[in-house]
This record gives sequence, structure tokens and C-alpha cells, in this order.
Amino acid sequence: MKKIQYSTVGRNTFLTSLLSGTLLFISYVITEADFLLILGFYFVVIAAVVNLLVLLYELLEFLTDVTDKKSSGNSVLLLLLNIPITILYLLILFNYNM
Repeated sequence: MKKIQYSTVGRNTFLTSLLSGTLLFISYVITEADFLLILGFYFVVIAAVVNLLVLLYELLEFLTDVTDKKSSGNSVLLLLLNIPITILYLLILFNYNM
């Protein structure tokens, strides 16, 4: 079985967004500090913009690449995985605070 290849930029963006968001989420759940909630909101907005820019770059790279190397396409799917993770964290926060 072949190992799935990802582009470096897409993989690093995904991991940075996921780990930073998870750290903020867990920190808020543990401490319930309101400033973490506000910081998390700004983080989601900034991370969404950065992820969208990288996603568009990877998608353009995937569509214009004529070789059989499809690491950019795999990175697009990896970056899209951040969306349901963020929605899950938001749903947990909404239910947690009610």
C-alpha cells in the first residue's frame, strides 16, 4: 500500500491550525477564562482566512499540475478537514455554556 503524500505547506498549515485550535479549546474548557473565548473567536477568523488562502493555492497547484504527483489534491482534502473539526468544537462550546 502506498503512503499518502501531502504538500509541505498544506500539511503544516493543517497541523498548525488543528493543534493551536485544540490547545485554545482545551484551555478554555479547563479554565473557563472569558478572554480565551474571545481569543478563540479571533483565532478562528484568522485561521479561516489563512486556511482559505492555502486551500486556494493548493487547489490551483493541483489543477495546473500535469504530472501524476497529486500531493496538492491530498492537501486540499486535509485542509477541508479543519471545517468539521471547527464546527464540532463550536457545538461542544455552545452546549457546554448552556
